[in-house]
Amino acid sequence: MGVIRPKWRSTTKYEITLYWSADDGAFIAEVPGLRGCVADGPSKQEALANAEIVISEWLETARELGRPVPEPKGRLLFA
Repeated sequence: MGVIRPKWRSTTKYEITLYWSADDGAFIAEVPGLRGCVADGPSKQEALANAEIVISEWLETARELGRPVPEPKGRLLFA
């Protein structure tokens, strides 16, 4: 059996935390580096795809309003 590669590719460099929420009945994708930036979806792939859209909209809105846009922090080295 070969390596399975996901079809989904991230276009952002912001960290995304993905988890299942039984309360919501959906996967939640939080973007810790962008305050209030959260998406969901019925599958991991859809939650991540929705997160990409929300990140783009978050950044666009911040720029339009003249608010600072945080730089992506990179990878978490220790947990």
